[in-house]
Amino acid sequence: MTKKQILYRCAACGSESLKWQGRCPDCGEWNTFHEERTNASTPKSRISISSDAHITPLESVTDAKSERFSSGSKEFDRVLGGGIVDGSFVLLGGDPGIGKSTLLIQTAAHASNADKTVLYASAEESVGQIHMRSKRLGLSASSVKLISTNDIEELERAVETADPSLIIADSIQTFFSPDLQSAPGTVSQVRQCAARLMSIAKNRGAATFLVGHVTKDGSLAGPRILEHMVDTVLYFEGDRYQSFRILRTNKNRFGSTNEIGVFEMVQNGLKDVPDPSRFFMEEHEQPVTGSALTAVQEGTRVLVLEVQALVARSTFPTPQRVSTGLEKQRLSMLLAVLENRSGIVTSDKDVFVNVVGGAKLVDPAGDLGIALAIASAVRNRVVTRGTVAAGEIGLGGEIRRVTHLETRTKEVEKLGLKRFIIPARHKKHPEGTNLSMLPVENVSTAIHRALQHDHKGIST
Repeated sequence: MTKKQILYRCAACGSESLKWQGRCPDCGEWNTFHEERTNASTPKSRISISSDAHITPLESVTDAKSERFSSGSKEFDRVLGGGIVDGSFVLLGGDPGIGKSTLLIQTAAHASNADKTVLYASAEESVGQIHMRSKRLGLSASSVKLISTNDIEELERAVETADPSLIIADSIQTFFSPDLQSAPGTVSQVRQCAARLMSIAKNRGAATFLVGHVTKDGSLAGPRILEHMVDTVLYFEGDRYQSFRILRTNKNRFGSTNEIGVFEMVQNGLKDVPDPSRFFMEEHEQPVTGSALTAVQEGTRVLVLEVQALVARSTFPTPQRVSTGLEKQRLSMLLAVLENRSGIVTSDKDVFVNVVGGAKLVDPAGDLGIALAIASAVRNRVVTRGTVAAGEIGLGGEIRRVTHLETRTKEVEKLGLKRFIIPARHKKHPEGTNLSMLPVENVSTAIHRALQHDHKGIST
């Protein structure tokens, strides 16, 4: 009878122990040890990738030129850093129904039409279901090879037979290795299956995409080491019941981590949104209080976002601070600055702030737009139509300079807007623009120049 050995492994750092421990002695995380059962007679699997084991001086190393090919989507290529890199190992996560499988089957179809051999392995759907989806999306992909299995060894044999240039594994949490006794989705299984797929990607030079499940808080399920193993980590964001999706990168060894891709879910799949600023800007027939526009930088692209604010009398001892698309700590800081430096009192009121369209406002230059939206809601005055603001707010109420002002100005002008509130610290303004540039020193001046006298539209 085969003797079974019980080990405990940390989900955060992968360290092993013969007994369960509350806190990992290596990484210091709590409650991360999980039980693993292995056959004592089975040697521990060793997985390696091809590499040059010789010591080489840094100066003598030549640049490695990675070949790229298009995914068929300019937005997807932008997020990946210019296209799919041969031998890359990519993890794509997102909520159920957000469009992960749709994006990848579209990518597989485009790659096959470009004379690439694609292997699509699904552990959750049958071959017939995948075919039905591709037919519904109107895709023609004769070179896509399908396999429905959750056994990692069967997938490895399929790779040997098909010799693909692109491998898609959907999803990594449902595959299992027969070498381990634990169930699919456990820490050991996810780590082992990912390691074997990484070995395939690096040794054969096949670009490999893994689909990952997410937890309730939106983080990728499974061990954290999974994100360290892959070259690129992508997250699909958005509401599954709305048409627009945002693809964001958290890690990318082949490009920037600041790029985003915007898609629209239509009847025949995901469609690129080449001009997302028009989507994030909501056109109001009548002036609306508590609404302001801000120009923020996302990687190489400028987005003009609408920020909405609602301020109401609080019925709680501690007023609420609720934000969507914005860090709560950042909102609290801006409210404190507004109250102490501009007389916008909200200490006894509930404040709700929303970035329209499901976007996340990370650029500090969005501070001024948030402040104008809150001031508009408190004073019940609308921001003058066609006004955009960009500026970081300091704790003293001063407006600090922003980066790439000329790029922001071109995007604002392209959208047909008229007034651009910018920090006065920019001594040199962009030339050749028809915009009315409004430099301001502090947040009080910005509020005065942005708000109309009343909600009927009488300009200052």
